[in-house]
Amino acid sequence: MENLYWVSLAASVIALLFVLLQSKKVLAFPEGNELMQKISKAIRTGASAFLRRQYKTVGIFFACMFVALGVMAYFHLLTWYVPFAFITGGFFSGLSGFIGMSIATRANCRTAAAAQEGLNRGLRIAFSAGSVMGFTVVGLGLLDISLWYAVLKLVFHESLETITAAMITFGMGASSMALFARVGGGIFTKAADVGADLVGKVEAGIPEDDARNPAAIADNVGDNVGDVAGMGADLYESYVGSIVSTCALGVLAFNKIPSIDRVYAVAIPLLMAAVGVICSIIGTFLVHTKEGADQKHLLSALRRGTNFSAIAIAVISFFIVWKILGIQFYGIWIAIVAGLFAGVLIGLCTEYFTSDTYKPTQKLAASSETGAATVIIGGMGLGMLSTALPVVIVGVAILVAYFASTIGFAGNTELGLYGISLAAVGMLSTLGITLSTDAYGPVADNAGGIAEMAHLPEEVRERTDALDSLGNTTAATGKGFAIGSAALTALALIANFVEKLDANGAEYSLSIMDPKVLVGILFGACLPFIFSALTMNAVGRAAQSIVMEVRRQFREITGLMEGKADADYAKCVDLCSKASLKEMVVPTLLAIASPIVVGLLLGGTGVIGMLCGSLVSGFILAIFMANSGGAWDNAKKYVEQGNHGGKGSEQHKATVVGDTVGDPFKDTCGPSINILIKLLSMVSIVFAGLIATVHLF
Repeated sequence: MENLYWVSLAASVIALLFVLLQSKKVLAFPEGNELMQKISKAIRTGASAFLRRQYKTVGIFFACMFVALGVMAYFHLLTWYVPFAFITGGFFSGLSGFIGMSIATRANCRTAAAAQEGLNRGLRIAFSAGSVMGFTVVGLGLLDISLWYAVLKLVFHESLETITAAMITFGMGASSMALFARVGGGIFTKAADVGADLVGKVEAGIPEDDARNPAAIADNVGDNVGDVAGMGADLYESYVGSIVSTCALGVLAFNKIPSIDRVYAVAIPLLMAAVGVICSIIGTFLVHTKEGADQKHLLSALRRGTNFSAIAIAVISFFIVWKILGIQFYGIWIAIVAGLFAGVLIGLCTEYFTSDTYKPTQKLAASSETGAATVIIGGMGLGMLSTALPVVIVGVAILVAYFASTIGFAGNTELGLYGISLAAVGMLSTLGITLSTDAYGPVADNAGGIAEMAHLPEEVRERTDALDSLGNTTAATGKGFAIGSAALTALALIANFVEKLDANGAEYSLSIMDPKVLVGILFGACLPFIFSALTMNAVGRAAQSIVMEVRRQFREITGLMEGKADADYAKCVDLCSKASLKEMVVPTLLAIASPIVVGLLLGGTGVIGMLCGSLVSGFILAIFMANSGGAWDNAKKYVEQGNHGGKGSEQHKATVVGDTVGDPFKDTCGPSINILIKLLSMVSIVFAGLIATVHLF
């Protein structure tokens, strides 16, 4: 039984083999005509060039952190495994995004070509490309975890405490890489998108993705570096973070239950993840639709796969808990199911508030009748209102998971926290197929752009627009899913930090009346707003440079507006690359430095307050921004379908302005905040020894 981690290693191999098969399947489809191939190659070249430059910048940061962690290990504040675990976490996080993006940039022209034959064929190729991203993340995540566990256990014969401490550290590496990828990719994609929309649609009055727009290629490159590579790195760290935090809490919880070997508590999340891989693979074969399907039928096609996976995991997890821990721990199974249901419900809430098939987004589109100002006001209100249900859902899930896990073991607080962390694992156990439905969106979006620039028949663009509109909804759902799981995982990580303070003999307070806790809460609550201000302003500055460049080209390149001359696409790609690489550094350093500075000033007590404050405000702010942005985007799509004046109307221009405001909301700030709240906790755990030893107050 103690070697059950080999099951997770086998599952990681299965996931990566599935990735290989899906990649070959996608690449076997025709790329379309010569012009389509040329456009796709330009997108692929721009995306690959950006990632290479980004990884060089990130490499410098990781080298510095490796040295810093090595110095701490030398002074016995950490084990020597920690610096190396940090590097592997960052490496696999970046690799997962790179692999997913490589296939996505090759699938875009193939999806456009397939859409000429039919809607279902286009859906299958785009979804297959998305599944490469989804299963690369879970495959590499489980591989990283399983290899570290196996090496530390079999080669170095380390204790479970040492093993889980090292595993937490590669979670910090993954979070650091994810924040760079999300912020850098988000600034790139939204600067290009905002510049292309403001000058192209609003000022010049040309269609989206028109070849005459100098920012068109940069916009499509941004979809890949932000929404594919960035999202992949983001959910990789969510996935491994939830698993390793659960393993660490399981060791602590079962110290108080000597009748059960602690290794079984570590095995449960690993087996859950392994079962999730198999169920998600089966679920992918259920995704298909009929020709001429509307938005609801397309959404049902994707739901069929995700719902099957969730139900199958819920059933199988009961037998896992029963077999490994015994029927007396049935409450732990209830905690897992609570997480699964919470994930599904958050997805449905997000869909309701952001899909143009429901009233909230349709009413937002109707507000365009009175101009851009009312669109922006309506979107802000919609996003604020949309936070209520996810907060209730996560709150109920926390209560159910905690109290169900402690049935028969009253007073074992650690077991209740283990249950909450398992709820996060349950929520993320369907990540393989959930991320597939998310990553498919940018592929469909790129396919629409290629169809427009290659002058394919109108019905092809209609099909890709249908797929793209669905992609906006699934992307918003994916963000809600990621944010919800981040809240549960961050809570578990805070518990891990408190345990680290105990292990280092530190004195701390959990009382709300302690001034250090209050100051920590206030500072922590402010952090997501400061972080969002930095990233929003970064997008604004980068977008200004793109707007000026696009205007210059329209003004100076003779014949560009008439389609008789080519735009200088490379210039816009280069501007976005330089701006995003420059702007991503400060927000990331803020996330890493904050817990260290607060800890050195206020000790463990202040850091606990900071983590709680950032979790509460960050969770709500992230939902607000993601849902507002998603609703603004789909309100624009709803008008483009012919409602409220249709394309080119004043109402359309008003929704374009709303979408422009929403772009950094949903694709830069919102999704980055969920990484922020986990990275703060990860850094706190890694530096707990230093914080416990050195602090001013």
